[in-house]
Amino acid sequence: MEVIYPRCCGLDIHKKTVVACVITPEEKEIRTFSTMTEDILAMVDWIKNKGCTHVAMESTGSYWKPIYNILEIEELNPMVVNANHIKNVPGRKTDVKDAEWIAGLLQHGLLQGSYIPSREQRELRELIRYRRSLIEERAREINRMQKVLEGANIKLASVTTDILGKSSRAMIEAIINGEEDPAILSELAQKRLKNKKEELKKALNGLIGPHQRLMLKTQLAHIDFLDEQIALLDEEIKRRMLPFEEDLERLDTIPGVGRRTAEHIIAEIGTNMDQFPSAAHLCSWAGVAPGNNESAGKRKSSRTRKGNKKLRSVLVEAARAAAHTKDTYLSAQYHRIAARRGANRAAVAVAHSILTIVYYLLKRKERYNDLGVNYYEERKKEIIVKQSIKKLEALGLKVTVEDTA
Repeated sequence: MEVIYPRCCGLDIHKKTVVACVITPEEKEIRTFSTMTEDILAMVDWIKNKGCTHVAMESTGSYWKPIYNILEIEELNPMVVNANHIKNVPGRKTDVKDAEWIAGLLQHGLLQGSYIPSREQRELRELIRYRRSLIEERAREINRMQKVLEGANIKLASVTTDILGKSSRAMIEAIINGEEDPAILSELAQKRLKNKKEELKKALNGLIGPHQRLMLKTQLAHIDFLDEQIALLDEEIKRRMLPFEEDLERLDTIPGVGRRTAEHIIAEIGTNMDQFPSAAHLCSWAGVAPGNNESAGKRKSSRTRKGNKKLRSVLVEAARAAAHTKDTYLSAQYHRIAARRGANRAAVAVAHSILTIVYYLLKRKERYNDLGVNYYEERKKEIIVKQSIKKLEALGLKVTVEDTA
């Protein structure tokens, strides 16, 4: 078999150790190193002394990241490979054999590296992913607060749409401070909620104990803390996003895609679409494209394949938001598919469309131009007319089509 990289190295990375196998025209040498920074630097020096030009490793959890960063700085052409794509022969599974197997595949050019963005983009992606985890934690904490209120039979959520709005928060703070009179609590209502005072009196007439007040106080303080941390991350992300302001504005024109969603998409895929051969490749990488499963001429389940889970969840969330927009192509697409295949499949299909739109907007540097709510019906009408004319002409008939007045 042809040798593509005569001097290369394969790494089998674990939490505490790294097994490195160096293959050169002269020898094959295997060593084990600790994952401490000092030992990683010693391993990199050893790899460089052997004259290696390329290094490959599995994407093992997050353990590959510090090693990849150092190899990248030393310009050793590191490559991160999906573990499912390089499975060894059963019965030969050891750390040494794994490192040797990876090095052998790399030597003959049989490995395909995963997409790893630049260091700046990786840092931005970590910040945005962490912000999203805090936002999700905030939502969970609000649900816990709602559960405590329901446990005290305080039906605030039955009257207000947001239990942390100005009026609702003032009522909850008064309850924490010991106020129990529904009439006094209902007087804290502001603006349009003042029209629901009678309903509020009934909703706020509950039985709350000291432990529930303590829980509400703790949960409210936790939510305030999360709000502060999210605001700090927002400032840092905004500063790092300044070079991509035009691209953010382009993506913000897509129905269902807000500022934070656009930031997350750019952090995950970047702005240079040349790294993906086509929009279909990008959708497949993100995990919003249907898979292929055919055997003996029969098509089986075509569920979407595993991809970038973070990006997929953001796109599906944007798709559900787009479904609530009025007179847009994406909204029409969602409701058309949901009627036949269900809401979940419709959301994934619209997520696929959104990512396809993102690909072309970033590649062509254009703004989004909506096709309209009737685009599919008009296109389908033309197809039906053409098919009908062909069938009639096949029967030897001459057909003339005219629009009715």
